[in-house]
Amino acid sequence: MCSLNDGDMLDGFVPNEELDDEELFQFVPSDAKKEGEGEPTADGLYEHFRFVADRGQGPIRVDKFLVDRIVGTSRNRVQRAADDGYIHVNGKPEKSSYKVKPCDVVTVMMDRPRHVLEILPEDIPLDIVYEDDDLLVVNKPAGLVVHPGCGNYHGTLVNALAYHFKDDPKMKEMDDPRLGLVHRIDKETSGLLVVAKNEDARTNLSLQFFKKTTRRQYVALVWGHIDENEGRIEGNIGRHPKDRLQMCVYPDGSQGKHAVTHFKVLERLGYVTAVRCVLETGRTHQIRVHMKYIGHTLFNDSRYGGDQILKGTTFAQYTQFVKKCFETCPRQALHAQTLGFRHPRTGEEMDFEAPIPQDMLDLFALWREYISNR
Repeated sequence: MCSLNDGDMLDGFVPNEELDDEELFQFVPSDAKKEGEGEPTADGLYEHFRFVADRGQGPIRVDKFLVDRIVGTSRNRVQRAADDGYIHVNGKPEKSSYKVKPCDVVTVMMDRPRHVLEILPEDIPLDIVYEDDDLLVVNKPAGLVVHPGCGNYHGTLVNALAYHFKDDPKMKEMDDPRLGLVHRIDKETSGLLVVAKNEDARTNLSLQFFKKTTRRQYVALVWGHIDENEGRIEGNIGRHPKDRLQMCVYPDGSQGKHAVTHFKVLERLGYVTAVRCVLETGRTHQIRVHMKYIGHTLFNDSRYGGDQILKGTTFAQYTQFVKKCFETCPRQALHAQTLGFRHPRTGEEMDFEAPIPQDMLDLFALWREYISNR
């Protein structure tokens, strides 16, 4: 028996927190019956995952292709699965050395049914900015996971959506509230998300994100003094070679996916700077990774080292001040402030804005007071 998912997140759905916008569009969850068992193939295998390589996919080994898309597994486990005949490309078993080509359909097959994570409706308050028959725009608070998985099986945005839609007969078309997600923001990032309420809306909105025609602006507080008033950051983003929970920039383009972030300084606050970031692409952790790449890690971003004092003095009074700032905004200081897209049914251009949350406003106020007293 293949040990591919012993202790790994291979049974069930890939958490959207780890997929970029293009991958969300390409990823197809394997069909399964309500009781949690899909139909086996002729050779008695069950499909657990299906990925479709995009049209611009360069040649890459299938084991690396899968490791970059399945969070929590290792290349060694994928290779063992391939050796056992459980990695298929276009319906045929392939070795781990197989080079993925554009539009290849890569599936992970197992000798047991795929476990389906049941989505339980939970009465979690939603800050709904807009809703009609086709879509819903929600202002997600920091700390709320978008999608169940990786230890977060309850208390997620999807559980809240399941409760919100439980009496809506139109949502039966979607069958599963996860399928309405066309993009995502990280757990500790606050701000705007759009959710599709039917299959036509999902397809249309997914294509808009895939084709990069949506409009998104973020507000962030980063470490350090940024000299220029505005700038453009370009650099491929891919999984970190030593820490699978991190992403990193590959400036030579040898790995990762093309990513572009534009930024503009909003306010200089001594050892930190408030910036507005505009996404040209939608890669995992894009703003967090790009800002760190240019030497300006997001304030209190624990995954990328922003929860350490990266700029300033060594005086005890300053250390206490920064500690107070961390306590005031106990997460990365990043907020998805605006979201714009074309309505999937009417074609109308729609733009929404979510006010900066109180924890970030209080954080800005602390730094303003600090520099004024200094």
